Amino acid sequence: MNDLKNKIKKISDSEFIIEKEGDMNVPVKIFSSDKLLESLSKDKSLTQCVNVAKLPGIYSAAMVMPDGHQGYGFPIGGVAAFDTTKGIITPGGIGFDINCGVRLLVTPLKKSDIEPKIHELLESLFKNVPSGVGSENKIKLSDEELDEILNTGCNWALRKGYAFPEDLEVTESNGCMSSADASCVSPRAKARGRKQSGSLGSGNHFLEIQVVDEIFDEKIAKVFGLEKNQIVIMIHTGSRGLGHQVCSDYIRLMEEDNIEIANSLPDRDLIYAKANSPMANQYFKAMSATANFAWCNRQVIAHFVRESFSEIFNIDPKSIKQVYDVAHNIAKKEIHSINGKSVEVYVHRKGATRAFPANHPDIPLKYQEVGQPVLLPGSMGTASYVLVGTETAMEKSFGSTAHGAGRVMSRHEAIKSFNGDQITKELEDKKIYVLAASKKGICEEAPQVYKDVDEVVKVSENAGLTKTVAKVLPFGVIKG
Repeated sequence: MNDLKNKIKKISDSEFIIEKEGDMNVPVKIFSSDKLLESLSKDKSLTQCVNVAKLPGIYSAAMVMPDGHQGYGFPIGGVAAFDTTKGIITPGGIGFDINCGVRLLVTPLKKSDIEPKIHELLESLFKNVPSGVGSENKIKLSDEELDEILNTGCNWALRKGYAFPEDLEVTESNGCMSSADASCVSPRAKARGRKQSGSLGSGNHFLEIQVVDEIFDEKIAKVFGLEKNQIVIMIHTGSRGLGHQVCSDYIRLMEEDNIEIANSLPDRDLIYAKANSPMANQYFKAMSATANFAWCNRQVIAHFVRESFSEIFNIDPKSIKQVYDVAHNIAKKEIHSINGKSVEVYVHRKGATRAFPANHPDIPLKYQEVGQPVLLPGSMGTASYVLVGTETAMEKSFGSTAHGAGRVMSRHEAIKSFNGDQITKELEDKKIYVLAASKKGICEEAPQVYKDVDEVVKVSENAGLTKTVAKVLPFGVIKG
């Protein structure tokens, strides 16, 4: 790692590069700062990114976003684009929790409205939204209904009364990738997901009641429906056990399909299928179906959040409006300008999110004049941010940026280092109230295990990938 660290060249205060050499097909581009680079250089993130740069059909650069840290295959915070005819698609560039993502809802309430009933609200949310390892939903799905979710995503939720039409309008891909095919998802994966739609799960997933603390761009904030002191809700979860099984299934299938590729890789975690091969097409259909499941999962959770707020505060569920829903772990077929030509690529974003600019055809009509909302959560003890995508992001990072604060400590290390009761008390002293399925989960997600989210946002803005719109602070937190 020290040899690699010595090869990092500083381009600006927010951009670094490792030049192409040896069997690298492209350079490594690092969006970071001197401060963030210190932690990035302590794990295998940069080695992983160099290995990504060696994959066939990659364009421009292997990239790591400001929240980057070591992952499986790609670093978390990794972005890469591959030609859809001569390139590849790799589960290691998407992750096990396919379409882990974030949804933001805004309410007509202020902090003073909910403060007297915060504990009652948390209890209601905890009851309505199952959380923790193995948590299961209240919805019983037939085989046909599960396949409908996999094939149509949030359209199922709309048909069943768990969504308003405007929710789908402000969800990435309208909550449905049309490339999905439920028949490409294994029976075992379906069995793992059957009882989990509408559940939060564990790990870094959360349901957070937040207060808009600061507005940086009044015009864009107004378009997003944000105002100071407003209560908003952030939902962070993904495809649960179904996504994990789909990733596991296709890693094994790809290794069996081409053992020579597996044996030739600098990291077997980067096993891939060649673009346009039957295996690549099958995996893309399965991944798309899993992404649909995750969008539907967050949509059903949003429904139950509305029910809790309606029950406690006697407000119309429709008054709780969705700002946006973004995917973090996904591959998309997108058209990007590369060397002056429009090229279709598989953009892999693993622990990274789209940051598309104004006038882009893939963002909602209501945001065409300002750009796509980018949701960047911190930890349960720090701020989260609402940003907006830019044209510069399209030029520099295939329209991508960070997806959160990024870890600096493993879960195992966190469990050894922190006490769940102590963390809960420290947060309560700051008037941040936490309700969790386990004390272990609180230890794993202690604020200290994450990077400085303010620095991550600063780098993203300084690099031109996003513009900051608003800062929100945690008030009540549900953890798995």
